[in-house]
Amino acid sequence: MKTYSIQEINAILNGEIVGDTSQKVSGPEELQKATVDQISFIGSQKYSHLWKTSKASVAIVNDSLTIEPEENRALIKVKNADLAMAKILELFNPSSPEFEVEIHPTAVIHQSASIGNGCKIGANCYVGKDVVLDDGVILYPNVCIFDETKIGNNTVIWSGTVIRERCEIGSNCIFHTNVSIGADGFGYRPSEDGRGLVKIPHIGNVVIGNYVEIGANSTVDRAKFSSTIIGDGCKIDNLVQIAHNCVLGRSCIMAGSSGLAGSVTLGDGVIIGGSSSIKDHVTIHSGAVVGGGSGVMNDVAAGKTVVGYPATDSRDMFRQWVALRKLAKD
Repeated sequence: MKTYSIQEINAILNGEIVGDTSQKVSGPEELQKATVDQISFIGSQKYSHLWKTSKASVAIVNDSLTIEPEENRALIKVKNADLAMAKILELFNPSSPEFEVEIHPTAVIHQSASIGNGCKIGANCYVGKDVVLDDGVILYPNVCIFDETKIGNNTVIWSGTVIRERCEIGSNCIFHTNVSIGADGFGYRPSEDGRGLVKIPHIGNVVIGNYVEIGANSTVDRAKFSSTIIGDGCKIDNLVQIAHNCVLGRSCIMAGSSGLAGSVTLGDGVIIGGSSSIKDHVTIHSGAVVGGGSGVMNDVAAGKTVVGYPATDSRDMFRQWVALRKLAKD
């Protein structure tokens, strides 16, 4: 196990060391759980009192906080402790599972598929007809890539993920376990005799940009026609549903168990809180925020924050909640 001095760590963070410690650091941990050979972080004043009782030898702290070093325990002051801690986590990040061979003998790869340099394909993967994998793509065991799909360089796809036919995936993406890309959209209409449901074919595809990350067990459905689109830099949490013909702009965030109904449009930088649901054909404009557990029934203006069910302007909703509390006390 590699260890680092506080000076070596600060060379990465470029912060300000306050105090001193001779203790080498072997890894990061929460303040309450840290041992003497670990580093922690403090990003808010409400957690600063935990420093005195913590055993961590080093803490990364926001430079706006009032915290003092202890004996043989030092601080590294930075502008943003969360971003600094991300660098430390990367420093101690264990290596990914290794491939003994670049292409496992049990993988099934169609003879027409194009496999780029440095690709790694794990056991029991399936790569279909006319699939294109650019350089450095990694498919962990039990991944299925169906016909005519294209995947950009250095994209990593974890076990159990299925990417259906004709999808287009960008570079440097990460799909975690059991992601579904390009399944049929959910479309049915009553039959003419009124005795059943008619399935509406979905013949489009999914187009995903660069640097997109999609969490475990999330789904992105193919379009009825044209494309469901996920823009560059979007980050999708676990258990998220994105329905047919949705269009996400750049760098959107969707937290766990949230969902978009069909043909929803998100502008750039939209944030959707956990367990929120968005009605079909709604547009949420750039920079808007939807609070967790909200139900959005109408368009949301750029930069606006909405909460509640049905969702409304956060300030109005908070006033309603205060009024209801007062009414309950009367």
